[in-house]
Amino acid sequence: MFTDLPLDELRTYRPPLPEPPGFDAFWHRTLAEARTHDLAASFTVVDPGLPLLRCYDAEFSGFGGHRIRAWFLLPRAVDGPLPCVVQYLGYGGGRLLPHDWLLWPCAGYATLVMDARGQSGPNRPGDTPDPAGYGNPGVPGKLTQGLLDPADHYYRRLYTDAVRAVETARGHEAVDSERILVAGHSQGGGLALAMTGLVPGLAGALIDVPFLTHIRRAIDVTDEGPYGELTRYFAGARSHIDTALTTLDHFDGLNFAARATAPALFGTALRDAVVPPSTGFAAYHHYAGEKELAVWRYNAHEGGGGEQRAAELAFARKVLG
Repeated sequence: MFTDLPLDELRTYRPPLPEPPGFDAFWHRTLAEARTHDLAASFTVVDPGLPLLRCYDAEFSGFGGHRIRAWFLLPRAVDGPLPCVVQYLGYGGGRLLPHDWLLWPCAGYATLVMDARGQSGPNRPGDTPDPAGYGNPGVPGKLTQGLLDPADHYYRRLYTDAVRAVETARGHEAVDSERILVAGHSQGGGLALAMTGLVPGLAGALIDVPFLTHIRRAIDVTDEGPYGELTRYFAGARSHIDTALTTLDHFDGLNFAARATAPALFGTALRDAVVPPSTGFAAYHHYAGEKELAVWRYNAHEGGGGEQRAAELAFARKVLG
């Protein structure tokens, strides 16, 4: 069934920004600290049995200088420097294997797939640990890690890694540094959205059913995971709710949308109980750059699936060439 506001209300839904004091200073300080560590990007050739691609097991220094794994894929038949898609991952999974990421190389683009630190699953293996500790007890998952201080929160580390992934792609000789597109679904969509407010000069963004946006509303209208981690935590940590919500405001996609400059294609699904559609519409309406929105009336968190990918390919051709 439809999980949120009626479509006619969603088309005008633009709630206030949840911007905390010192938001810009927080992120300026965070990224400045990260850049005190040498990016030290490395690319080791691997042979996954894909003769039409050049495949590399990549590493770079993310938050705290921690080493972040990635796949870097190049189509052999296309001369560089190439436009590049930086791909971010959904919640609870890792970078998988090179053959899982053929779409963008088949379209003629370099592709960097960033592993998500500390995330892995039985069908979505990852290779990057998260060596940082966090200061408060939480429920299983990532959303409650370091929830009482934005400096300690898990997503401060992951967002910083995502910025450094773009910098890694831009620094590779096979990549046209002015033609970088960020992309992702769910958590990956949330990361792509954040990058549009943190990284200047992006050529475009693909922001599909973005998680981590309009968080305060999301936890009021769904108990599905991952937002359900927060409601379970709040049920026991009653005295910490206001502090925790202020922490989350530092990572809310609405605040990054208001600072965006890159053209973007959004996707949202009206039967999505994981990422309520009002949260995606709110991000779209606050988005300061050029924007398009695909609405899937009878889909849940999978969104538009293959049709969304087709729209993304067309959008990439428009902004990347």
